[in-house]
This record gives sequence, C-alpha cells and structure tokens, in this order.
Amino acid sequence: MNRLFLIMVVIGVPLSVIGSLMHWPAVIMFVVYCLTIIALAGFMGRATESLAIVAGPRIGGLLNATFGNAVELIISIFALKAGLVTVVLASLTGSVLGNLLLVAGLSFFVGGIKFKRQRFNVHDARHNSGLLIFSIILAFVVPEVFSMEMNDQDTFTLSIGISVILILLYLAGLFFKLVSHRGIYQQDSEQVEKENEEHEEPEWGKWKALIILALATVAVGYVSENLVHTFEVVAESFGWSEIFIGIIIVAIVGNAAEHASAVMMAYKNKMNVAIEIAIGSTLQVAMFVAPLLVLISLFLDTQMALVFSMPELIAMITAVFLTISLTNDGETNWFEGGTLLAAYAIMGIGFYLL
Repeated sequence: MNRLFLIMVVIGVPLSVIGSLMHWPAVIMFVVYCLTIIALAGFMGRATESLAIVAGPRIGGLLNATFGNAVELIISIFALKAGLVTVVLASLTGSVLGNLLLVAGLSFFVGGIKFKRQRFNVHDARHNSGLLIFSIILAFVVPEVFSMEMNDQDTFTLSIGISVILILLYLAGLFFKLVSHRGIYQQDSEQVEKENEEHEEPEWGKWKALIILALATVAVGYVSENLVHTFEVVAESFGWSEIFIGIIIVAIVGNAAEHASAVMMAYKNKMNVAIEIAIGSTLQVAMFVAPLLVLISLFLDTQMALVFSMPELIAMITAVFLTISLTNDGETNWFEGGTLLAAYAIMGIGFYLL
C-alpha cells in the first residue's frame, strides 16, 4: 500500500501541475486531484504515526489536525477573496460534521471490527465535550439569534468579539492539556499505548516526519486549490448543489489526511490519537479556523460573520450531542461507529436534496 501511494504521488503531483496549466477537462482533473490528495494523505498519516510514537498521542494528534486544517484554511481564504462566503461557511459546517460523524464513525467502526472494545482517555473526552458545547452550540448559535435584531455591521462586530474569545480560549485549552495539566488525567488506556510505543520504533525520525508532513501539506494545499476550480463543472455534470459541494465534497477532500490518519490509528488500537484527530480537529475548526477567517475577512473586500443557516446549525448541534453521548464513557465499539456513520448519511441526503 505504501508503494502504491508513492507511485500515485510521483504520478499525481506532476499530472496535477501539467493538467492545471494546460486546462485539461475538469471532470478528469477532478479525479486526478482527488486520487493525489488521498495518496498524499497516506504520507501525512505515516508521518503523524511516527510523531505520535516520538512525541505522544496528544501532540501527534494535534499536529495532524493542524496540518490538515491548514489546507482548509488556505482554500477558505482564496474562497473569501472571491466573495464566496456561503461556500466557506458550508465547508466549515462540513468539517465539523465530517470530523464528528464521518472520521470518528469510520475510526470507531474499523477499530471496533478488529477489537471488541476500545478505550480512550475519558477525562479528555469530557474536557472536549465542554468545549464542543461552548464552541458549536454557544458561539455559533448566539450570532444567529442576535443577528435577527441587528443590522449587518453590528452582527459582524459581534462575530469579531466572539472570534477573539474563541481563539483565546482555544490557546488556553492547549496550554491546559499540554503544559499545566499534562499527565494529570492520564488513564490506563493512555498508559497502555505508551507502553506499546516503547516497543515500537517510528518509521521516520522526528525531523524527517516533520519535513514530510510539511511538504505533503504544501502539495495538498496546491492540489486542493486547483480542485476547487473544478467543482462548478463537476456539479453541473453530476447535478450537485453548491451547499452539497461545500458541506460534503469540499469537507471530505479537504480533510482527507485527517480521515486516513484517524482510521489508521484506530485500526492499531491507538484510540487516544484517533480521538485527538477527530474531536481535536473539530475544536480547532470551530475555535481557531472559523474565528481566524472572520478576522482575516476584516482585510478583504467581503466580510464574513459567524452566521450559519438554520439547517447547518441544527446539523452541527445534533452531531455534537450525538458524539458527546457516545464518547463520554471513554469506550467505543463498531456499533457506535455505525451510528455516527448513519447520522452522517442522513445529513448528506438532506443537504443533497436541499
């Protein structure tokens, strides 16, 4: 499989560059871009696994989520420059739904098939639950409710204030988990993972893994940006709506690296890393990427407020409550993964028909 991914990268990246310069048919390039991103995601997954062994599950998962979301941030900035606020908000919604339902669901399902019962740090799960409720339900619902009694400028001002608070709390949360309370809430499952890692040699050294992760992220960013330009033609060819593309297609492709890494970690029973990628990436999108885009839009022609549509809000709130109810016990199995995947399928059908 690793050799196949290497061949796909060696062929796919040059084809992506040549095809974009020579303006090959959009449908063909759509397939080339998607396959190239999947292959690059494989390298990002291997680099993350090496870093997780060297630096621990929290830092490894955080690095994967950060590099994965960097791609989406770059795509969103280009979309904001083009004035596509609706697409950006839809892709943010898709990231939340994709990470909570698709990534976590696939991880629980694949890992649960191999292992009857998988455990992860229950203290981290409860900590993440509080942040999910705060960032998704409180910070995203408040602008929607208050905007009904405000003009556009006041709504944007409110969004700026909320964005600053979200970013500060996100940074404080990182300090809490990685510095001030590091190891305080260590659980048996995390101790078992560390004991296993002591007997497992990383495929790549720390610096080599970091360099590969950075190069793969740059390549994914370039390919993803070109992929966005094919969506309009592909949408017309397959009858997809703009909302469906933003919430389902952009989110899946933009987060392909995280999807592959989380499932790979769950298959190896490294659930703390898988959870950190799936839930941690969601928190990073809600508490850092989305607020940062609001602040960046200050310097662009088109300003973006944190005001989502009602279907988007309801979908995200439902996903949050379902995820919290399934993860708060610190254990999971394949059936819980299937439940999350079923919820994602229902929402996918809804947004396709919307």
